[in-house]
Amino acid sequence: MTREEFWKILEAANSCGKDDIEQKQQAIVQQLKGYEPAEIVAFEIILRELIAEAYDYKIAAAYKIINGYVTDDQFLYFRCWLIGQGEKIFVETLENPEFLAEVVGYKTETDFEFEFLLYAATEAYSQRTGIEEEDESFPRCIAYSNPHLNYDTYIFPMKGEDWTIEQLPALYPKLWNEFRQPE
Repeated sequence: MTREEFWKILEAANSCGKDDIEQKQQAIVQQLKGYEPAEIVAFEIILRELIAEAYDYKIAAAYKIINGYVTDDQFLYFRCWLIGQGEKIFVETLENPEFLAEVVGYKTETDFEFEFLLYAATEAYSQRTGIEEEDESFPRCIAYSNPHLNYDTYIFPMKGEDWTIEQLPALYPKLWNEFRQPE
């Protein structure tokens, strides 16, 4: 599987379920289970590479503005949400997090998290192979064997420069104006 195929799967899922998360989840699994097991593993690896690419202080700052606080798990699920929006939004946001103010707003009814994306390859692999109990052949287990792809124990530091809460309005004024809430 190539990144191009990866993005096509997400775009197709968005076209049939962008506003309905369950439909979107089902669409991803339906498409993935049509691939050979090795390709499903490749989907998982590409996903983890993209999650690592978004492991950046500027993406964390954007999420802090949007959500009000950031935990490790929520930041991971936000990066999955960002990937789940498709290639254009993902790439544009990595280059300039202010882009999110143009495509989503405070009144958008979403929690900006897509945890399911972490399990899509596992579910599709299980359905494709008929193996119900996760073993070392599963996409997640194969990806965990590469420390660069293990989002639980990154061996590299977060990219970019750290920030303080006081800096956020100046760093991302469009996001700040769109999402800040009176405290």
